Amino acid sequence: MANSENLKRTEKLQLMLDEEELKAIDDWRFENRMPTRAAAIRELLRRGLISDPHFSDPETEDASTRDFGVVDEKVRATRGDDNS
Repeated sequence: MANSENLKRTEKLQLMLDEEELKAIDDWRFENRMPTRAAAIRELLRRGLISDPHFSDPETEDASTRDFGVVDEKVRATRGDDNS
């Protein structure tokens, strides 16, 4: 864990999520007792970056930002959340 005394965050990141994506992050946050939503997102990003070699590269040719989401379409379908 980073030493908070030496940590200076100067950059702000704006991210738009739908209700389901935000719920998934908040659920994970509370299950893991994270102090803030921002801390949870940072931890999820850290874990994703560490595990990157275990995943195939995303298909980015002709992709738009809507092609990338927090909640996988397979997960939505199994939960009955697929609105497509």
